[in-house]
Amino acid sequence: MSETRVFLLPDLGEGLTEAELVSWHVAVGDTISVDQPIAEVETAKSTVEVPSPYAGIVAELHGQPGETLDVGKPLISVTPVSVGGPAADAAAPAEPETEPEETELGEALDEPAETPAQAEAEAYREEEKAGSGNVLIGYGTPGGHGVARRTRARKASSAGSVSTLPLEDGAADGGAAASADVALSLLRTRVPGRLGAVISPLVRRMAREHGVDLGGIPGSGEGGLIMRRDVEAAISTPAVEERAVAAPRPAAEPAPVAAPAPVERRQSETQGVDARTGLAIASRTPVKGVRKAVATNMARSRSEIPEATVWVDVDATGLMELREELKAGSDQVPGLLAFIARFVTAGLKKYPELNTRIETAEDGSQEIVSFDGVNLGIAAQTDRGLVVPSVRAAEKLTARELDAEIRRLTDVARQGKATPTELGSGTFTLNNYGVFGVDGSAAIINHPEVAILGVGRIIDKPWVVNGELAVRKVTELTLTFDHRVCDGGTAAGFLRFVADAIENPKTLLADL
Repeated sequence: MSETRVFLLPDLGEGLTEAELVSWHVAVGDTISVDQPIAEVETAKSTVEVPSPYAGIVAELHGQPGETLDVGKPLISVTPVSVGGPAADAAAPAEPETEPEETELGEALDEPAETPAQAEAEAYREEEKAGSGNVLIGYGTPGGHGVARRTRARKASSAGSVSTLPLEDGAADGGAAASADVALSLLRTRVPGRLGAVISPLVRRMAREHGVDLGGIPGSGEGGLIMRRDVEAAISTPAVEERAVAAPRPAAEPAPVAAPAPVERRQSETQGVDARTGLAIASRTPVKGVRKAVATNMARSRSEIPEATVWVDVDATGLMELREELKAGSDQVPGLLAFIARFVTAGLKKYPELNTRIETAEDGSQEIVSFDGVNLGIAAQTDRGLVVPSVRAAEKLTARELDAEIRRLTDVARQGKATPTELGSGTFTLNNYGVFGVDGSAAIINHPEVAILGVGRIIDKPWVVNGELAVRKVTELTLTFDHRVCDGGTAAGFLRFVADAIENPKTLLADL
């Protein structure tokens, strides 16, 4: 037996500072292997399986389902089992070095020099957290609250027998790095010449979902580290199906362990009486996960953005009739939201000021950043709260292609499987709150975007057509925009463009 190792909860490449423990896949006393899923956690972005970096016997589980765990805090303790003597012990992750060591120039430094491996690891972190900034109405990561530190692994004691792949610890957005054990939990050992060195749980999950054998992929990262781009390349090749068939079946998972019910609410007969209202307190519900992210970003959006709202009633009868005509000749007709999304991307091309972002420099100066393309966010209500996956390069897609992508993104978001990139890269948001049976809403802008367009329900209303009263299909469009990037004329011009397209869809679609 060797000394028990403690695996600390990593930030999972999403730039988050905490996660809720959903369930354990293992129990105390179970024997586990490297990269075996040990727990399922829910972050403010998705549900993720966490693999173990250690092999051995589970000594302790640090937390109960329903608890919220901070990044860098203990998740599981594992006692390694020595099989085959010292060689097996050598395969365990190396302890990080805590004291400065001499560089190649012989100088003792307080901060270790960045090596090529660290540079590659840094590039990996940037790749994994791409788009994980503040993302939706009250959704995303707040500003940094600490300083990330770099650590590096101790030099291998046996010449060339084992090498380690360092990874910067701390939250991607500047979260606090609790101790050197954070870096230790993110290290992976790699025997020279062996394929399949992986750090990111997201990369492993992507490979598992697509049936890709990581053991057969040469990594493009430093020292053979497998990056997300390597798995994506493997998925795009025809050979992936053959590898999936040839790949060895994973070891049988341990029997599910009965766990206490999630601690969603803390209810008690001793909650007491509220002093302000005089009413008995029925329960206390912790604000966490998506709801906590929503609350944080809503407050930030309202405090930082000088927003204004314009709205207009629109006769959508023409669009409804066009869709019925298309149904008569095809079974695959885009939904109404897909048509509106196409009108929105065309409108943003004409009024690009609404497809921008404001950035503030350290000296306090601000600049407006514009984009060559539209990543259209689609607000989706899920059991975990409101999330906004985005359709990348939406301006290049037809209404049918937009419809397919909107349905796919909405489905993965409701399953909690949307990736950080899908959730964090929007440049403009489209919100269909008409599905809730309401006409309008003064929406909060999805920070750091500068505008959001809302669509209300489509209902029969009296409408004047050619001087005569008629019953028409009417909806309300509401645009909330950042007054710093444009004036009311630009916002009204965009809103009128979309409204005219809905009222006369054939005219616009002929040019798209």
